[in-house]
Amino acid sequence: MNFLKAEWRKLAIVNYEIDPRILIKYLPTGTELDFYKGKCYVSLIDFMFLNTKLLGLPIPFHRNFEEVNLRFYVKKKEGNEWKRGVVFIKEIVPKPALSFVANSIYKEHYETMRMKNQIHHNQNDSMIKYSWKGKNWHFIEITAENNALPMENDSEFEFITEHYYGFTKRLNKTSEYQVCHPKWDWYNVKNYQIEICFHKMYGNDFECLNHQEPLSVMLAEGSEIIVKTKKYLV
Repeated sequence: MNFLKAEWRKLAIVNYEIDPRILIKYLPTGTELDFYKGKCYVSLIDFMFLNTKLLGLPIPFHRNFEEVNLRFYVKKKEGNEWKRGVVFIKEIVPKPALSFVANSIYKEHYETMRMKNQIHHNQNDSMIKYSWKGKNWHFIEITAENNALPMENDSEFEFITEHYYGFTKRLNKTSEYQVCHPKWDWYNVKNYQIEICFHKMYGNDFECLNHQEPLSVMLAEGSEIIVKTKKYLV
């Protein structure tokens, strides 16, 4: 059953390497960390949520909004198949009702903060800036070329964007839901600026990210997406 339909567009993706020992306590039961070329990734992802429908119905004043999340990558063995997914440390949205639904139904870790975006295009490139406010404003700003490029097999971009399950840990229970979308195109990033205090946003476990450069910064076009209804695994 489809729980949510929407579009995810202009995904600004900032990837860091992290000590896998930091993430162990966040792992849902039955999952294990997923690595790319021996590195453990955590990603800060900011994007536009557009044309949102919940159980097939548009919700007035809650169709178009920003989201920013911090996530890491896991996999779960099911029979002979590996399900590759993500676990969210925190997801930030600008409307309290969104946080209420996500936390109540999906048992996720949503918070509500002020958010804003700037998206500008000219002949050669595009500027995308997402901002959100705790005590202070934090932001990601990316300038990228306008020409969309197809996904390359076995690339870092494929690893980051081709995890199609969400796993949630709540006490001793694990829930799973599937996110369906086609392969995404990407844009070559020309430059970027990041202003964020990770330990204030996400806790002391992630303070280390304040002192290192990203492994990579990406801009994905995105697409229409479908989020399936969750199920409990354990």
